Amino acid sequence: MATIVLIPGLLCSPRLWQAQVEALSGEHEVRVFDHRRDADYAAMADRLLAENPGRFALVGLSMGGYLAQEVAVRAPERLERLALTCTRAEPDSAEGRARRMELVEAAEAGRFTEIAAELGQGWVAQENRTSALLAVLAEMAAWVGPEAFRRQQTAIASRRDMRPHLAGVGCPTLVLCGRSDTLTPPSGHLAMAESIPGADLVILGSCGHLAPLERPAAVTDALRSWLAR
Repeated sequence: MATIVLIPGLLCSPRLWQAQVEALSGEHEVRVFDHRRDADYAAMADRLLAENPGRFALVGLSMGGYLAQEVAVRAPERLERLALTCTRAEPDSAEGRARRMELVEAAEAGRFTEIAAELGQGWVAQENRTSALLAVLAEMAAWVGPEAFRRQQTAIASRRDMRPHLAGVGCPTLVLCGRSDTLTPPSGHLAMAESIPGADLVILGSCGHLAPLERPAAVTDALRSWLAR
């Protein structure tokens, strides 16, 4: 039985991973990390490592994937396995950082719900934008709230370039994304998978940036295969 730590993405709650938690909990100890408290990845990584002693398998989506890479660099001996989903290794551009802070300022000026809805719709593949799924996104964003949104965006904007470190990842690694992900497209995942020794690459059709919600069964199957490696 493995210990699995799941990290949600920006504006996402543990609800993001609900299907995977339910499917894997009978076979493994599954935990979801609270990524709302810290405004930089060093503090976030230190807290994750302190809250999860021993060795574990680590799964991160989007900003959670940035954190998973930070943990892999800071404490490689603690990772049994690594899964990077719907994420990237390169840092933000100056323009991207400025845009993040513009969104934060607008959210704190009273437009948080509107901005969260706009971002969420862009993350989901067109064919998956049902009212039920959009309601889940709104529920998750409310759980995060504008203050934690600022901390999350601040951390993301200041993250380091992980591309030079990928070749040093030594544990079984899964790289997974949606074919219709425009935020972190498949080309970036292919580059990550080619840089990490022995990494498996899974690209899911009919799927955007929130694969665990858009293709829950397929994500669970991919994680099971990764855990069996």
